Amino acid sequence: MDRSPPAVSQVVLKMHSRCDLACDHCYVYEHADTSWRGRPRAVSHEILAATAAGIAAHARTHRLPAVHVVLHGGEPLLAGPALLRRAAEELHRALRGISALDLRIHTNGVLLDEEFCELFRELGVRVGVSLDGDRAANDRHRRYADGRSSHARVVDAVSLLRRPRYRDIFAGLLCTIDLENDPVAVYDALAALRPPRVDFLLPHATWDHPPPRPGNSPTPYADWLDVVYRRWAGQGRPVPVRLFESVQRTLRGGSSLTESLGLAPADLVVVETDGTFEQADSLKTSYDGAPATGMNVFEHSLDDVLTHPGMLARQKGIEALCAQCTSCPVVASCGGGLYAHRYRTGTGFDNPSVFCPDLMALIMNIRTHESLPEHPEHARASAEPAPAAAPVRPDAEQALEPADFEELAAGLGGADAVARLALAQLDLNRGLLAAVGGRADPKDRRAGAAWELLLDLDAAAPHALEAALAHPYFRPWALGVLGGREPGALAGGLAELAASAALRARRADTVVVPLREGTLRLPGIGRALLPGGAEEAELTAQDYGFTVRAGGRRIQMGWGEGLDGRTPHWQPVRLFEAGGWTVALEDTDPLRDRYPWPAEERLPASGARAWADALAGAWSLIQRRLPAYAPGIAAGLRSITPLSPRAGGDTSATCRDAFGAVGAARPAAPALLALLIVHEFQHVKLGAVLDSRDLYDPQDTGRYYAPWRDDPRPLGALLQGAYAHLAVTDFWRVRRTTAETPAARGRAETEFARWRRQTSEAIDTLARCGALTGPGKRFVAGMGETAAAWREERVAPEALAAAGDSARRHRDAWRARNAPRG
Repeated sequence: MDRSPPAVSQVVLKMHSRCDLACDHCYVYEHADTSWRGRPRAVSHEILAATAAGIAAHARTHRLPAVHVVLHGGEPLLAGPALLRRAAEELHRALRGISALDLRIHTNGVLLDEEFCELFRELGVRVGVSLDGDRAANDRHRRYADGRSSHARVVDAVSLLRRPRYRDIFAGLLCTIDLENDPVAVYDALAALRPPRVDFLLPHATWDHPPPRPGNSPTPYADWLDVVYRRWAGQGRPVPVRLFESVQRTLRGGSSLTESLGLAPADLVVVETDGTFEQADSLKTSYDGAPATGMNVFEHSLDDVLTHPGMLARQKGIEALCAQCTSCPVVASCGGGLYAHRYRTGTGFDNPSVFCPDLMALIMNIRTHESLPEHPEHARASAEPAPAAAPVRPDAEQALEPADFEELAAGLGGADAVARLALAQLDLNRGLLAAVGGRADPKDRRAGAAWELLLDLDAAAPHALEAALAHPYFRPWALGVLGGREPGALAGGLAELAASAALRARRADTVVVPLREGTLRLPGIGRALLPGGAEEAELTAQDYGFTVRAGGRRIQMGWGEGLDGRTPHWQPVRLFEAGGWTVALEDTDPLRDRYPWPAEERLPASGARAWADALAGAWSLIQRRLPAYAPGIAAGLRSITPLSPRAGGDTSATCRDAFGAVGAARPAAPALLALLIVHEFQHVKLGAVLDSRDLYDPQDTGRYYAPWRDDPRPLGALLQGAYAHLAVTDFWRVRRTTAETPAARGRAETEFARWRRQTSEAIDTLARCGALTGPGKRFVAGMGETAAAWREERVAPEALAAAGDSARRHRDAWRARNAPRG
């Protein structure tokens, strides 16, 4: 995991330190921390200006594509319209031309009126409102100091936000759980208001002050939420619920939407009304002074805050968790729970969450619900990303929006464009699966059983089947079967796919899977090395793992390295997760060896850690220095296969039919790994584009000069190379001003000049070739516009001269090697 502090992308800016309600569960005024008593009521203009400048400087340094700021309190509306306007304008002014600003305000709603709504509509401020359910539930805690109800005013505020004029600024509702409240009544009251999102929060508690647990259940909070979940799922999930969606995402290997779940490092900092920096507000429930950093906006930067021990402790992912958490089968989803909820006097935060049993039960309940066959629409609705309505799956030709095509042509491609590419690729894989299934011999018992299970899973748990089909090495296998290159592999591959999908759905089906030389392959999940010379294995999923029967033995396996941490047979695919990107380090799949250089064997733990450190450094660099590439990579690059390094150069490659995967040998420096990732992912994107559009005449037999190759290249290869080198050029363009040393910056200047020249020359060749289709001409023109903009950038004369000399030498040598003989 990343051992260096990430950038801060979320800032909570306290506008007012007092509140007009007296909620008895408030973490600011009713828990251990009392620092609010000595702070000014409202933030000053000077603090707003210094905060905005500090955020902008941090965003510029780290090249953040977006910054999220929440105006908070106390009750921020007490600051008044003028001060709120000043805050928004300072932030917009400071970040203009640097980063997008996602600006929000969180309020109790009692003061919200049309004047505030008009202000927020003008300034692009989205509004979240705290509401604990119906009147009885809300007034259990959220009352005025004199005991009066706040419910009617809050509902009026929500009704105002639901008007068509203000609907776009309505961010959602936040509800704190109280076990005394009826979960169905609470959920129904919130859902009836048709908010864009609901967020259920566990009440703040620690081991010193544990939460109330009435009744006999050891998991009352999970029980309460399970009732809500069933109600919500039974109604067709009419409103997104952040907590449930986060569990679903993390169970599928994705990132959480909330800091209370998952293993992502903390990237949130609070600015109080006196200008002091603090850690997350939730820490106020731990002990007096827990969130303090001793820093302020006038004397310290956000990078300084990230060096605070309390912040560093929250950057280590699973390494920061106690032993009980690290050995837990749901740790990737739970992440140890909210950091503040782990506190205990004497051991600090080195404990599981005080809600540990509830979190375990909640995650297991949702895992079970997601695979209920009698409610197939439940599983279908959980497929990521969760849409408001079931989408019509487009044909490959229709997968890309015009704006996506233009964005990709420029060499980039954001999360939405790449997600649509991935959707089109999934459609192609579905078609291949149908073709493979049609080849199954009706007399082959194993193939028939696997095919029937796949059809059943497609109806009952399509998200699980799609996750298995999205494994990058499915398509090479399917094409091999259909092309006759893998004789005898049909039944085994179908069984492996069915077993993988059944495990993802947590289905109790028993699947018979042929072994590959004693290895049980579960694509995208891992492999089991089974002793005894068995030829097949019976696999059955369970809540905490799965059971394998082979060669007369029964072996229990867990989802992690082993149910007890010592199981020798199971080798799971390791996942790297940081900053919104989850990628598999694929060193288990027997079908992964699809590259010009051999794949590495299973990495030892030290090798996996070295890869994780390298990926953390590379991803941090991509996010900070190449932010336009990061969202697409996070959306589409799902697997990296470690390769054996070749002598004399960096090693990386793609397989044309393995969408979402690259192969690479781990380079010595994270910066070089970042370069390999952005370079190879260009090939991944372009391959998917070519599956949806004909960019050139496939009958063209010409061979073309490529400035980086010794041999003439077919048109498709020249297009692939030029497109990949757009990212290479951009990497060196950025690095010539951001590299750590003068020598590194000098080298980057020369590399930029060289690659700019070579890539531009290749794009010009493509534009003149005469074999491009209409879409191909538009695509190459988009590439040319990107390259043309770079040609306007000033480059040191010595770098230009070196690039020119290199180009002339290469062309002269190429002509000599490729001149006609005789």
